Amino acid sequence: MKETRDSIQDIWGQRTGYEGDWPVRVDERIEEEPDHWVQSACVLCSNGCGMDIGVKDGRIVGVRGRAVDSVNHGRLGPKGLHGWVANNSQDRLTRPLIRRNGKLEEASWNEAMDLIVQKSKELVEKHTASSIGFYTSGQLFLEEYYALGIVGKAGLGTPHMDGNTRLCTATAAAALKVSFGSDGQPGSYSDLDTTEAILHVGHNIASQQTVLWMRVLDRLAGPNPPKLVVIDPRATYTAEKATVHLAPRVGTNVPVMNGILNLIIQAGQINQEYIEAHTVGFEELKQIVAKWTPERVEHLSGVPAAKLREAAHILGTCKTLVSTALQGVYQSMQATAAAVQVNNLHLLRGLLGHPGSGIYQMNGQPTAQNTRECGADGDLPGFRNWGNEDHIKELAALWNLHPDQIPHWAPPTHAMQIWRYCEQGSIKLLWISGTNPLVSLPDLDRARKIPAKEDLFVIVQDAFPTETTALADVVLPAAIWGEKTGCFTNVGRTVHISHKAIDPPGEARSDFDIFVDYSRRMDFRDQDGNSLLTSTWQTTEDAFNAWRECTRGRPCDYTGLSYAKLTGGSGIQWPCNEQYPDGKKHLYEDGVFNTNIDYCETYGHDLETGAARNQDDYKLIDPKGKAFLKGIDYEPPHEVPDKQYPLWLTTGRVVFHFHTRTKTGRSKALQEAAPDSYVQLSTEDAACYGIADGDMVEVVSRRGKVLEPARVGDIEPGLIFIPFHYGYWDKADRPRAVNELTLTEWDPVSKQPHYKYAAVHIRKVNA
Repeated sequence: MKETRDSIQDIWGQRTGYEGDWPVRVDERIEEEPDHWVQSACVLCSNGCGMDIGVKDGRIVGVRGRAVDSVNHGRLGPKGLHGWVANNSQDRLTRPLIRRNGKLEEASWNEAMDLIVQKSKELVEKHTASSIGFYTSGQLFLEEYYALGIVGKAGLGTPHMDGNTRLCTATAAAALKVSFGSDGQPGSYSDLDTTEAILHVGHNIASQQTVLWMRVLDRLAGPNPPKLVVIDPRATYTAEKATVHLAPRVGTNVPVMNGILNLIIQAGQINQEYIEAHTVGFEELKQIVAKWTPERVEHLSGVPAAKLREAAHILGTCKTLVSTALQGVYQSMQATAAAVQVNNLHLLRGLLGHPGSGIYQMNGQPTAQNTRECGADGDLPGFRNWGNEDHIKELAALWNLHPDQIPHWAPPTHAMQIWRYCEQGSIKLLWISGTNPLVSLPDLDRARKIPAKEDLFVIVQDAFPTETTALADVVLPAAIWGEKTGCFTNVGRTVHISHKAIDPPGEARSDFDIFVDYSRRMDFRDQDGNSLLTSTWQTTEDAFNAWRECTRGRPCDYTGLSYAKLTGGSGIQWPCNEQYPDGKKHLYEDGVFNTNIDYCETYGHDLETGAARNQDDYKLIDPKGKAFLKGIDYEPPHEVPDKQYPLWLTTGRVVFHFHTRTKTGRSKALQEAAPDSYVQLSTEDAACYGIADGDMVEVVSRRGKVLEPARVGDIEPGLIFIPFHYGYWDKADRPRAVNELTLTEWDPVSKQPHYKYAAVHIRKVNA
């Protein structure tokens, strides 16, 4: 065993104060000396750190960071250094499984695919393609998402396609579309190197993007440290380093952000020239936020007026600013509206489009950006607008189809509605790839009953047995990272290539090969009779080249990228084309946004109701390249504590695990570091209920209950926190999945579920 540091005990590594250049620091962990190294990037958070895979005798034996990569400069976090051992796990799925007489039994690929194709054709003939739905992930590669997008939208013509990215990153996309006209983060990770101030809203970056936090820590240890404002109800690792920490009550992000904007406007700290030249909607926004005085914000949110003023002073006077938001915004009440207020802050101050100022509406998963870009979710490929007939014609020409084949007669079906259609019976085949919804979906008691329905045929494509594969009708063994070649894009628009290092175990196949095989067996053809995928796509590189053409002239322009260009050096940011051959660090440098009526990705929504605007609505306010300033007043959460359920519950993640632990739970080091779930409660609440550290606590909501050991401290009174990674699959088989407690409700615009609040009561079960 050789490792540069014990990343379990030393999560972020040693500090080197940033003074203008990042020193070389290649983090490495290997079990044996490799025969050779293969270029890749990490897929265990949304940061997208460049790394190399060490291979010996056809096995992965270790990893190291890539010093040349602009994202991480060689640094890796604990998940990146340890998560790769899942590839070598002995419980990998290696052969297809078919449910026969109630039991999953091994089968051949021909048997499994023939059954899937037979079911698909029967359903299309009897019930149309709308009886088929796809639920994917933020874990696949770009080429696989594009293949899936074409299979679903062009081959079958079903509108029912979305992913678990709806649970974690849909609000990021929605907020960017609302403000700027299209998806795509405006800034670059390099902005952290020079910025004067950083705002983290509902984002525990120290745990969730450990390497990005290393960058912040090195700035804090340098000669010109930025000021740090953190908005989070818990005293997290991130909050410990804050210049100002605001701990609002659950569901009050909008009042807090409105209060900050109001103070900045009242102090005259806005850039009036920028606002007039590059935005629309200022007067209406000003009118809305004017109601939110510091005293009113304190009364509603619990944030002291003095602290709000202190935070607003930092955010209103800094010359450069980086802001980030994540699930504390996205999975809470008024999610899109709150995320848009972060965008508004930068627009009001003109802090956008230049070094040191950027917005990271963060992603929750490593390849979530590609799910959105490639059309494997509710979006159309290339950030096209489903309401724009010209965009539909462009796509139809690329795929050589009649435009009517592409479903665009109504808004695409979002994930929660897909599951509802399965529950109701109108979707009769659900294909799940690369995700474990029977831990990650809200209200699990309800969710578990859906795949068990006799009138729903469930296909699950995964690398490991999970709570979800256990209820499938067909299980397809999938190759994972390190076992296939493909590209993926991080939250900072940086595209990496991950080369195949080893063969997948047994008969496991890449998701790309599975989707292309399905297309061939279904005999999907274009309007000239040519095979839709298989006539031109022999490799993932063929798919990448087709994707490049799909992006030509769109915001996410990949036309200057290639497998060769991405190999050997750093990841490269899009847009990358003739104009920007080395990629582009900042969008909107000229203050021109993607809001032109012929170019925008969306015609917008009402932030309160979620009602979609159409093209005629948009014509009345066509901003012609200006950004939108949009405000909204406060709406309380729809479930609040009462006498029966007196406490708030919120959920989240821990530093050592990713999502439902499908990979990280198979790493001995990561599992030992965080072996079990827990309930975190304040010192005051613990005293009130007679609970001490380690006591077993029963937590009950209107939907279910869990049993968790107690962890006392570092959280506001009246609020409890439970991480969401853990399902039933432990030796005691006790109810510990926090989503037994969460509610089925979602944001009206982004359709992202509300995991960050529920009303619960607790009691000590034993000492």
